[in-house]
Amino acid sequence: MPTTKNKKRFSDYGFFVNRGYLKSGKLNSISDVPGVTVGHVTKIKGTDVRTGVTVIDPGVKNLFRNKLQCAIHVGNGYGKMAGTTQVEELGTLETPVALTNTLAVGPAMRGLINLTIKQTSDLKPTESINAVVGEVNDGMLNDIRLNSISPSDVVAAYLAKSKKFALGNVGAGTGTRCFSWKGGIGTASRIIKVGQNKFTVGVLTQTNFGGSLNIFGVPLGKIFGKTDFVIEKDLPDGSCINVIATDAPLSARQLKRLAKRAPMGLARTGSVMATGSGDYAIAFTTNRSVKEISDNNLNNFFLAVVESVEESVYDALFAANTMQGRNRNILEQLPLDQVVQILTKNYVST
Repeated sequence: MPTTKNKKRFSDYGFFVNRGYLKSGKLNSISDVPGVTVGHVTKIKGTDVRTGVTVIDPGVKNLFRNKLQCAIHVGNGYGKMAGTTQVEELGTLETPVALTNTLAVGPAMRGLINLTIKQTSDLKPTESINAVVGEVNDGMLNDIRLNSISPSDVVAAYLAKSKKFALGNVGAGTGTRCFSWKGGIGTASRIIKVGQNKFTVGVLTQTNFGGSLNIFGVPLGKIFGKTDFVIEKDLPDGSCINVIATDAPLSARQLKRLAKRAPMGLARTGSVMATGSGDYAIAFTTNRSVKEISDNNLNNFFLAVVESVEESVYDALFAANTMQGRNRNILEQLPLDQVVQILTKNYVST
C-alpha cells in the first residue's frame, strides 16, 4: 500500500505483533473488508490551500436502493457530521461516506448527492438523499474560509477509489494536525473468528485531534515536550473521524455498540477528546444477512475496533510528512527514527 513518500507503515515495524491480540487483514486496511475501497482528492495550492476529500465506498451497486445497516456514535459533538440524525433514526447508510474540512461539508454533500442521482436511474423527484459527510478543522495549515472543495472533487475522489490507497498527507488528511505533529489518513484492520466463520473489521481514521501522544504506554508527547497540555497557542482542538467497516452480519444496534468503542482506541493513543474536538465514529456492514451474530460473540469485535482505531492513528502519524501552509504555519512530521528507537527499547525490555 503506498504511503506519503512510500514510508514504512507503523505495522511494518512489528510492534503490534505481540502487543495486539488479533491478526490484521492482508492489507491491514479498511479495504480488507470485501468490496470497500477508498479514494482521495488532494488540494494543495499556493500558501493557503492544504485540504482535500476522502471517499469511503462500501462497494454496493446502487447503494441508495440497497441500503446497508449503519450506526453513528458521537464521542464529543463539537462538529458537523452531516446525515447523523437519519442514520440514527433508520439505522441505514445510502451513500458513500465523504470526509473533508470543517467548512466544506456543504459542497461535499452536494457531490455525494450528484453521485447518487447519477447512479439511481429510478430516483423520484420527491425522494431525499441522506449524504453522510464528516469533517475536521484543518485551519492551521488550510484557509477553511476559501471555497477550495467543490462537488466535482467528491465525484473525482469516488472515481479514484482503490483497495490500495495513499496514507498520510492526502485527501481529507492533507492539512490535519495530530498531537502537535502532522496528522493525516491512517487505516488498520483485524480478523475475527466466530465458530467456523471469519469476519473482518477495518477502520479508516482522519486524525486531527490533540492530547499527548502515547504508544504502548510510552509517553512520547511528554518525552518530546510536545503536547497540547503545555503548548500555549491559539489552535483549534481539531476533530477525529473513525470510519468502521465490517462484513459481519450485524444489526444497526450492534454496529452502534462497535462505534461506541472507537473512543477507547483514541484514549489509548493519548486523546482526551478536547472540548472543541468533534470525535465521531460511523460503523457499517456490507453483510445483508437477516441472521445477526449473537451479542455474546461481540467482544472480539469490540477488541478489533479498539486495536484498529489505535493503530490507524499511529499509521497516520508514521505516514505523514512535514508541511507548511497558511500564514507560514508548519506542522512537523513525527521524528520517526527517535520514536522507533524509543519504542524498540521499551518493546524489547517488556
